[in-house]
Amino acid sequence: MENRIDRKFFDLKKKNKKALACFVTSCDPSLELSKKIINSLPNYGADIIEVGIPFSDPMADGPTIQRSSLRAIKSKSSISKTFNIIKSFRKKDKITPIILMGYFNPIFQFGLNKFFSKGKMVGVDGIIIVDLPPEEDNLIKEHAQDNNIYNIRLIAPTTSKERIKRISDSSRGFLYYVSVMGITGTKKPSINSVKKSVISIKKLSSLPVLVGFGIDSHEQIKKLNNISDGCVVGSAIIKIIENAIQKELNHQKVLENIKNFLKKLKKNDNL
Repeated sequence: MENRIDRKFFDLKKKNKKALACFVTSCDPSLELSKKIINSLPNYGADIIEVGIPFSDPMADGPTIQRSSLRAIKSKSSISKTFNIIKSFRKKDKITPIILMGYFNPIFQFGLNKFFSKGKMVGVDGIIIVDLPPEEDNLIKEHAQDNNIYNIRLIAPTTSKERIKRISDSSRGFLYYVSVMGITGTKKPSINSVKKSVISIKKLSSLPVLVGFGIDSHEQIKKLNNISDGCVVGSAIIKIIENAIQKELNHQKVLENIKNFLKKLKKNDNL
């Protein structure tokens, strides 16, 4: 069975374009606005959508995404509500890949079999479990394979060549290269450093490589796309949502601000 992630990279390659993946936290700041944002992202230029599962202790995330998780929890978020958002999205969009990103504990508490089977039913294409190392892959491997949900893994600047090979062998869809040490949205990636790492990864894996963490400008994306298969933008979008809440902007204005930001990211380049 074909997965939308494979199809997306195939189509982009045919057009000589790179992927723009956009991350937002489910139910931030509310179920209603979250649904509107996710439904709008493909029209604003997102090739892939990453939906964060809110968690009370998101250790790999910086303050911006941590606050978005807390807002979502305050708005009574749940994995069931996240699945409902995706189910609603799939009524209008059957093409854009959706990847769930989060931590193992909420998924385990929900029930692994239930999580993956429900994920397949609503149209989830991939999963990134931040705190589940390859050594624990057996916990989800069968569930992921049976439901055609790709297990996508993170690679850090400190990851050894041996481990990159192991990670690649247990991943499907693409590899997510974390361009900076530390948590999300707090530092800017060094282009030269990323270039060396991505070249090294591509020698060891045939999977596409997306670069994420600290990306918020057209100039960064243009440079990174010369060496990778695309970029992931997350904290920058969450900041727009956070600023809009502080200014008490209406939903339409929030959507406009996200649209304008993503338009600036892509401009007229072949991104």
